[in-house]
Amino acid sequence: MNVLLADHHPLYRQGIQNALKDHQHFNFKWIAENGSDLLKTIDAERPDLLILEIDLPHSNGVGALRDIKELHPNLLTLVISGHPEEIYAISAVKAGANGYICKTRSEAEIVAAILAVSNGDTYISQDVREMHEKRKGSSKNVPFRKLSTREIEVLNLLSRGKRNKEISQVLNINEKTVSTYKTRLLKKLNVTNLADLINQARLLQITH
Repeated sequence: MNVLLADHHPLYRQGIQNALKDHQHFNFKWIAENGSDLLKTIDAERPDLLILEIDLPHSNGVGALRDIKELHPNLLTLVISGHPEEIYAISAVKAGANGYICKTRSEAEIVAAILAVSNGDTYISQDVREMHEKRKGSSKNVPFRKLSTREIEVLNLLSRGKRNKEISQVLNINEKTVSTYKTRLLKKLNVTNLADLINQARLLQITH
């Protein structure tokens, strides 16, 4: 199985390859360090499995994943991310990922996730599934369920102190569209200013 490993941290890339050294059917043929390299490599080489860091430079996160899966629906994709929040796992799977796992998980669990996805299964860690089910029944999480994936991405970037121009560059949308998303977020989360919006995001536990 030919693998494309997309991550901008050399030590982590090496760690993944070392963890799978006893699984000889994995052939790590390509590395992508940014979003531009990623798209070009997928188009040119057609790998069987993509192991993807969702925060790859020059990439718009879940939006890029969605675009990749639209163009290459049969590409098996596992997102390995530094974000532990349940919201990213569910958003990634909805965007087409076959699995999602946090980088802080044990080596054994990460290997298990890669093996599951390579076999065509869907992988989300047990505690993430339990958290998702718990939140589905929680009244506190009702506002979150009103938000689209893109609104969640904008909210997260706002919570990290990003300005409209920076958000437009990260998500590859124009600044006017960012302003529109901010207006929608204020209305959906029933707040009147940016400070309260960020505080609401923290209460919903969708910031990092």
